[in-house]
Parts: sequence; C-alpha cells; structure tokens
Amino acid sequence: MDNLITLVNKIQRACTALGDHGDESALPTLWDALPSIAVVGGQSSGKSSVLESVVGKDFLPRGSGIVTRRPLVLQLHRIDEGREYAEFMHLPRKRFTDFAAVRQEISDETDRETGRSKAISTVPIHLSIFSPNVVNLTLVDLPGLTKVAVDGQPESIVQDIENMVRSYIEKPNCIILAISPANQDLATSDAIKISREVDPKGERTFGVLTKIDLMDKGTDAVDILEGKSYKLQFPWIGVVNRSQADINKSVDMIAARRKEREYFQTSREYSHLASRMGSEHLGKVLSKHLEQVIKSRIPGLQSLINRTISELESELSRLGRPVATDAGGKLYMIMEICRSFDQIFKEHLDGVRPGGDKIYNVFDNQLPAALKRLQFDKHLSMDNVRKLITEADGYQPHLIAPEQGYRRLIESTLITIRGPAEAAVDAVHAILKDLVHKSIVETQELKQYPSLRVEVTNAAVESLDRMKEESKRATLQLVDMECGYLTVEFFRKLPQDMEKGGNPTHSIFDRYNDTYLRRVGSNVLSYVNMVCAGLRNSIPKSVVYCQVREAKRCLLDHFFAELGRKELRQLSSMLDEDPAVMQRRTSLAKRLELYRSAQAEIDAVAWAK
Repeated sequence: MDNLITLVNKIQRACTALGDHGDESALPTLWDALPSIAVVGGQSSGKSSVLESVVGKDFLPRGSGIVTRRPLVLQLHRIDEGREYAEFMHLPRKRFTDFAAVRQEISDETDRETGRSKAISTVPIHLSIFSPNVVNLTLVDLPGLTKVAVDGQPESIVQDIENMVRSYIEKPNCIILAISPANQDLATSDAIKISREVDPKGERTFGVLTKIDLMDKGTDAVDILEGKSYKLQFPWIGVVNRSQADINKSVDMIAARRKEREYFQTSREYSHLASRMGSEHLGKVLSKHLEQVIKSRIPGLQSLINRTISELESELSRLGRPVATDAGGKLYMIMEICRSFDQIFKEHLDGVRPGGDKIYNVFDNQLPAALKRLQFDKHLSMDNVRKLITEADGYQPHLIAPEQGYRRLIESTLITIRGPAEAAVDAVHAILKDLVHKSIVETQELKQYPSLRVEVTNAAVESLDRMKEESKRATLQLVDMECGYLTVEFFRKLPQDMEKGGNPTHSIFDRYNDTYLRRVGSNVLSYVNMVCAGLRNSIPKSVVYCQVREAKRCLLDHFFAELGRKELRQLSSMLDEDPAVMQRRTSLAKRLELYRSAQAEIDAVAWAK
C-alpha cells in the first residue's frame, strides 16, 4: 500500500511544478482531487512540535508571531537503511543532511516568494524527508490561525490566513489534523472551531491534543481523549512535545519520543490510553488512514483524469498548433493554413458549404431580369427608327434597304446590353468576395493569427479584383463582337420577306412612311432578341470561366509567389499570435502532460492491486 502514498506524492510535486496548487484558475486542477492531510492549529498550539515529533527531526523555523507563511507540503519517505536526508523540489539536485540547513532554507524560500515582509503566500514549498524513522505520509503544514495582526503585517492577515486554511480543509478529499493545546479551553480552540464549520460531523477530522503535561495540577484531558467532551469519528490522540528547555538543550528527538512513551505509560490518568497516544502512534494512524482514502479515491481520480485529458486535448485542438521557429517551418505553416482556407472556399463554390448557389441565381434571375428591363421596343420607337435611318442615309437616301440605318439601330440597341453584362460580372465578384470573407471566418487556424488573416484576405480580394477586370473585358467583348459583326443569314431573308409582304412600286420617299419604319423596327427587334438570347447563355460562360473557374484554380497563386520571397522577420510578423493564446496553449500543454503522467502512474498502481 505504500506505493499509493508515493503515487500521490509524485502527482503533488508535478502539480506544484506546473503552478497547480489549488488556486482558483480557468485551468482544470488535479491538486484539489488528491487526498491530503492538512495540519491546522492556532499560534502556540504546538503544531510545529507535533510535526517534528512525527518526523523525528528538528527542522521547522521557530520564532514569535507567524512563522509559517507558506503551505509546507511535507512528504515523508521511509527507507530501510542509510543516512537521513531531505530534498526540496525547488532544489532538485541538492540533498540536505543537516536539518538546521533545512530550517534555514524554508525561511529563505518563504522570503523569496513573499519578500522580507510578514505577508503570506498560497504557493507551497515541497519538502521530502527520507528516513528509516518515519512512516510513508504526506502532510500539509498551514500557517497558524491568529486573532490579531502584529507589526509589519497587513490588517487583513487574520482573514487571509483563515481563507487559506479554509481553501484546503473545505475540500472533501482533505483530512484535517486539528491541533489543540490541552492547557486551554477546547471551546476556544481555533482548530476545532474552523474544523467544525467545514466538517460538522467530524468525519474527516483527527483531533490532536498537545501540552498535556503542562495542564494545571489537578486537571486532566481524559474526557477529551476518550471522546466524551467533543466526539470525533476518529479517536483523539494526545502527544507530549519537547519543552522549551529540551529544545534549548537540543534534546534528541528519538530521546524525546522515548520520554513521551514513558510519560503516558507511567501516568496514572493516561496509562490505560497509552497504546494509542504519542507522536509515533499518530504517524502510523495517519499513514494507514491516508492509504485507505487514496485507495477509495482511485476510481474517481481515474475518471477525472480521463475526462480532463479529453477536455484539454479538445481545447488544444481548438487553439491550434504552436508557431514554428525557423523560416521553413513558418512558411510551411502559412501554406498549410492557406490551403485550409482555399479548400473551404472551394467547398462553398461546389455546394459542400452554402453560398455558391447565389452565383447561379445571378445567371438565372438577375441577368434575364436586367435584360428584360432594357425594353428594346421603346428604344426602337417610330421616332427613333426614323431619326437613325434618316441620319444614316445622309444627303442621299438608301436605294433598296437602309443597311447603314439597320446597323446603327442594331448597334445602338445592342450596346445597352453592356450594362447588364457588366452588372453580372460585378454581382458574381461581390458573391465571391463574400465567400472569401466567410471562408476566412470558417478557417479556424486563421483566428490565431490576425496579421495573416488580413494578408490572406487582401491577397484573395486583390486576386478576385484582377479576375473581375479580365472577366469584364472578356464579357463586354462578347457584346462588342455582336455589335461589330452582324449575322448575315438573318438579313438575307429580309428581301424575300419584303417581296412576299411588301409593295415594290412604292417610291423611295414612300419608304420613310410609318408602315415601312415599323417593318424596319420589327426586323431590328427580332435580330436584337436573337442576339440577346445568345448572350444570355454566353455571358454566364464567360463569367464562370474568367472568375469562378480561375478563383477555384489559382486564388492565392500570386500570394504564394510573393510568400516565397519573404524573410524570416516578415514571416514571423504574419504569425503574430495573441500572447495570451500562446501562454494558454503552453499552460494547457503542460497540464496535459501532467494528467497523462498521472494517468500512467495511477493505471500502474491500479493494475498492481
């Protein structure tokens, strides 16, 4: 079972290394889920002496006022033989065999975190002690509860300490070791008072009574130790610490333990309780209970770890990969992100994602409606036909058919189709730009890098602008070609029609009458409608070929060409990720590493059972 406590020790040390020591955080915390024993007591309750008795070493700082100003996570490791030594987590390669030096390092490390003020800090100090005279056990020594602030301490120190103690003992996985002095009324015990508030049934509180040997003559603590005065689920344990005279004389802790045993065995009041009194018994009871609690919590820990690993992996995936450091890595990263954007853009055009159907709507509804609004018949009114034919004839009227008049009428009518053709190009351009912006938003990787998002957006829009100009040129050329060369077959039928329906005996001047001009207007309208029907089919083909097809084929080609010529500094400026996101990714990655390590450790112990 000892490996269970060793397991928790490892995870606690890893938690502290990652800054996970139970503070409120947006990151999931494993520390809070780990079973622990918190040592709680008021100042001068003998708390430090109890810990030193359990360890069998004099190693804690002493003095007046608040000496413990940071949580001390004390991990005891039993070794079969060899010299006793201590290690601090913040000094991983240094072994302390002189425990006076351990005391000094605790003071120094406290000052490094809090300064030389008398302030407190929630960041724990990790101390491991390896000795053949200890049991496998982990204790968290908390600052002593106090009622008044002394010189050099903020007025809030009393509440700050209480809040820190509560943050530990409120957790359901925390075992409370409540230290109370026997020579004071138990009703005024700071430890019992705060323990009762968070654990009213006493289900996870161990009561320890100190200074039994200092009680007034004629009084004893039998009622308390037998659970009659204040009952807890676990029996009270009494201890006799070294006196100040013993401390001053540097009395050996082993000798002090022996003296403690003799006191309970020979005392008339406590001899019947001697087998469950003393610091040695306290250490064994706590070690055994901690093992049982850890064993019962393993399934819950496994569930928490598995769930949190999944959550961390999901968030890391959302945040994206970290930025490469070299130019090649950055270039590859930018290209991959651009390809993701390009693929999303193509999916919009191909119907995998919504939006591409709007282009067809331009061809199927918008273009025909625009052509219809041109109202060619009004343009070919009697007055306009007469005016253009007369102008085209000049000083000499036409002899057979007003060819120049026909040409002018057709050209002036067909030229109006340029407007709808140009509008179709612009409408498709607007849709493509909108799809670019949608694709930018939907490309998760681009959310990480604001500058790259701007660069890609500008490059894509500039590319669409170039395609629009080419499309406009090609599409308007279709209209211009119809104006520049008329379909001869259509007009070759006109003389036959005239012979069948006309009157060749009319004079030249009679050909300017209304019937004749109406006939010319009708012929021109028929021709224009025929051309318009053809352009209605060919304009979409031109637009798709020059804009849609090209956008799918080479939207970012120009950007890629420019990208290959950029230097490391310029590539880095594109991948200017938000520092807060970078910091969170790093924190999440470290936290994920912790949880995976804890998962492997716990699984190994679970299988070993």
